[in-house]
Amino acid sequence: MALEIERKFLVRDDSYKQLSFAHHRITQGYICSNGGRSVRIRIKEERAYITIKGPSLDGGLSRYEFEQPIPLADARQLLTLCEPGLIDKTRWLVKSGCHTFEVDEFHGDNAGLVVAEVELSTADEPFDRPPFIGTEVTGDRRYYNAQLRLRPYSQWA
Repeated sequence: MALEIERKFLVRDDSYKQLSFAHHRITQGYICSNGGRSVRIRIKEERAYITIKGPSLDGGLSRYEFEQPIPLADARQLLTLCEPGLIDKTRWLVKSGCHTFEVDEFHGDNAGLVVAEVELSTADEPFDRPPFIGTEVTGDRRYYNAQLRLRPYSQWA
């Protein structure tokens, strides 16, 4: 099992699209998500994965993550077993220094929300911030995908 260390930011403009080297459409659902733990099914283009995440013990900066590829047909069936509220987004990949930022542009009930994440080796690892990076929201549960399916961005006041 790997320890995932990442920081999350709001995105201030769409310059990430011009800076990206790839993008993928992603659909994901949650078989269960409570107590900071989740079991997620994700379809990214024609590939599928099951991911198990543990709770964060440091305010959302890191958590244990186990991810394995699964057959696409199985993932499509598992999505029908998921809790209500699928996540639909396009993930844009942008290099900045020696890191790759994953910029998620949400669709459907979360349209208008765009967040960027960067994975780090250590919590204090320095990284170059691309120009589109805005306010940091690491640890703000509202921006967790599992929470966005329960309370979509379109319902925020």
